[in-house]
Amino acid sequence: MSKKIKDTDYLVISARVKAMESGLLTRERMEQVLEAKSNEDAVKILQECGYPELDPADPAAMDAALSAAREETLKDLADGAPDPRYIDSFKLKYDYHNVKALLKAEAMGTDADSMLMDLGRVPVAELKEAVRTGQLDALPAILAEAVTEAREVLNTTQDPQLSDIVLDRWCYRDLAEVAKSTGSAFLEGYVQTQIDAANLRTLVRTLRMGKGPEFLRGVLLEGGELSADQLLEVSANRGAGLTELYGPTRFQKAAEVAAEAVKGGSLTEFEKLCDDAVSDYLADAQFVPFGEAPLVGYLAARETEYTNLRILLMGRGAGLPAEVIRSRLRQSYV
Repeated sequence: MSKKIKDTDYLVISARVKAMESGLLTRERMEQVLEAKSNEDAVKILQECGYPELDPADPAAMDAALSAAREETLKDLADGAPDPRYIDSFKLKYDYHNVKALLKAEAMGTDADSMLMDLGRVPVAELKEAVRTGQLDALPAILAEAVTEAREVLNTTQDPQLSDIVLDRWCYRDLAEVAKSTGSAFLEGYVQTQIDAANLRTLVRTLRMGKGPEFLRGVLLEGGELSADQLLEVSANRGAGLTELYGPTRFQKAAEVAAEAVKGGSLTEFEKLCDDAVSDYLADAQFVPFGEAPLVGYLAARETEYTNLRILLMGRGAGLPAEVIRSRLRQSYV
């Protein structure tokens, strides 16, 4: 962008974000939802917090309501954000989700509409037409390259998993480029932390599957704090050195639990601790008076809140004990 954007340009939006933070669900509020006597009472508590009716008996309707809440949040903050790239950094993953759905549907001769989420940078109707016709010039450049490569991989291998891997790598590459273009060290650090979390998950899953370094090399993401070579060495040693590698990082706790997960233990706590490590990176944004950090922190906090609501309500709907649901909830921002 031609105009240099300063921290002080965020004074108004930062004030709005600080006010909106008071509407985030605290751990205590989620505890009230968890301990509600009935699902109806749980839904009422959330309605008092500004959410629409979220019925755990109808997961599709609940997901649609949460998607609508996401869309409203992004649109609301986009109107006041001095630099739209910060909003784009939270929208672009939906572009890649939609491309995955469209390419799979194309390969199977089915319709993708039920899988699409109109939350990305590119409206769903435009993306559908671009993918259908192959006329990708109007798409963001990196997304267009991603569609081309993923389609080639899918046509050549007939393996949707490989196509998804290609799109995941392009998605994080796109995210890193957007973050770099803003000049925000905070956003770049957030993206790097997400990449480290994704790579740790991938390392653990490949070890559980008995896959070796060559397979891992093909699925690792670029741009993390830890290099691919470091992770490949752990893979070559069948998991030995994993806790030592991650010991000095914010993923220490996740790595300690990963040692059991690699042996076939539950992945649930490991996945939660990976997400909590990313939330830990964002926590300091609450104490920044103005700038892009409060905006990024709030948007990420909302994403975590939507994840927690789904875990909480689906868990209640499935009749899971409160202590099991509680153990799966991600770390709250407030």
